[in-house]
Amino acid sequence: MLDAAAELSAWAEEGRDFAVATVVAVSGSAPRGPGAALAVDSTGTAVGSVSGGCVEGAVYDLCQQALADGETVFQRFGYSDEDAFAVGLTCGGVIDILVTPVTAGSPARAVLRAALSAAAESEPTALARVVRGPAELLGQALLVHPDGSTDGARDGSYDGARAGSYEGGLGGHPELDRTAAAAARAMLDGGRTGTIELSADGSHCAGGLTLLVETRVPPPRMIVFGAIDFAAALVRAGRFLGYHVTVCDARPVFATRARFPEADDLVVDWPHRYLRRTETDSRTVLCVLTHDAKFDIPLLKTALRMPVAFVGAMGSRRTHADRDRRLREVGLHDEELARLRSPIGLDLGARTPEETALSIAAEIVAARRGGTGVPLTGSGMPIHREVAERGAVAAA
Repeated sequence: MLDAAAELSAWAEEGRDFAVATVVAVSGSAPRGPGAALAVDSTGTAVGSVSGGCVEGAVYDLCQQALADGETVFQRFGYSDEDAFAVGLTCGGVIDILVTPVTAGSPARAVLRAALSAAAESEPTALARVVRGPAELLGQALLVHPDGSTDGARDGSYDGARAGSYEGGLGGHPELDRTAAAAARAMLDGGRTGTIELSADGSHCAGGLTLLVETRVPPPRMIVFGAIDFAAALVRAGRFLGYHVTVCDARPVFATRARFPEADDLVVDWPHRYLRRTETDSRTVLCVLTHDAKFDIPLLKTALRMPVAFVGAMGSRRTHADRDRRLREVGLHDEELARLRSPIGLDLGARTPEETALSIAAEIVAARRGGTGVPLTGSGMPIHREVAERGAVAAA
């Protein structure tokens, strides 16, 4: 749901009633993972997607029904061998969907509105919702901030022999909010979305409750070093993939807004000096397109010792061999050099800057998702290789 935060936050601010269907879990081959959402407002307008088309019509109807009766609904969709015309996923997978009405009278409206607003503003956000459990808790939501503080619906109560009465965001046992918040905060730190199994008393023993935790973190960074024509095409590809893209070059005549109108940031500085002072994390992608030793060697010496997601460098086979030799001379060892993807990009036979950018973007996606880069035709490999990774996440 947080992936559609911009649109849904606007709906909430306008006071629209809507229902949102969220993918809770997937198994087998499925087009979209946990957190994917389709929302429908009271006029029938729809945004988002849960399946890429397989079950959109049926989920749309469920959203309209939820708006009409105000009830949260859990529904499973899968391929039917007995009836080829049954609503299901023709790719053979199974998806679980939670449909939640977000209306003036819905208990979770305030917390969902707050979560959508925070995500729309690119604030780090974690939203935990009960997707399996007692009917009175289904759909209850808890917004968790990076510092561990929470916002909840505050309409539930728990009467336990020892605990007494309690009002909390998830409407359950006194420990439930605290345990859910801790687990959600850990997932927020890693930018992960998935499910956690808890007991109704908030302990980590599986059984009783399943929570879907959706996280939204600022977009990952792509830093492109070298203000050349190929970089302009790569900026467009990086933006398309959802990266915050920075172009860095030591030459002010090349690093101009006129040449890179779509870059989020332009930096005129020596690449290695900028890399040392800028903020990076485990999702950051570094693309070195300068293929000039005076820039490349100090930059790559720094980059290959940083815990970033991807380091790639452009150049011919001969350039790579010379670069490898120079990097060894400045002290890099085999394990560090093994992180360097050079020449950068997959073998697509690319010639133009746009084709080359596509080649580089394809390698970045393959590295991120564990893909091989080989054609799917005849490969026999699972298409959605990340399904296992996106599935249920055990609470630690």
